[in-house]
Amino acid sequence: MSESKSDKVEFEMLDYSTVGNDTVSFKLEDGTIVKVKVGIERVGVATNYRNPDGSLHYAVNTSVKLYVIPYDKRFTLSKSQVKGQAQLDDSGKRSPPSHFA
Repeated sequence: MSESKSDKVEFEMLDYSTVGNDTVSFKLEDGTIVKVKVGIERVGVATNYRNPDGSLHYAVNTSVKLYVIPYDKRFTLSKSQVKGQAQLDDSGKRSPPSHFA
């Protein structure tokens, strides 16, 4: 079954800028810092549809990134990652460090 054009809501993509800080930091009781960064991936306003109260209808795709910084600010790497030699995968390309997985 195909949808007719009148069954679809069309959106005009909008540009945006950040107002204020996009990151909020929290300090946990054990000293760990948790940073939460919020971003907009895509935003648009409907051109052929309005909300029941007559206001504009927006579609907003967001992203949330969490960064956890341990109280002692320590992390580990395998010895093979610190020997100064790039690790190559089977295709000959450099593989990312395991802590990025």
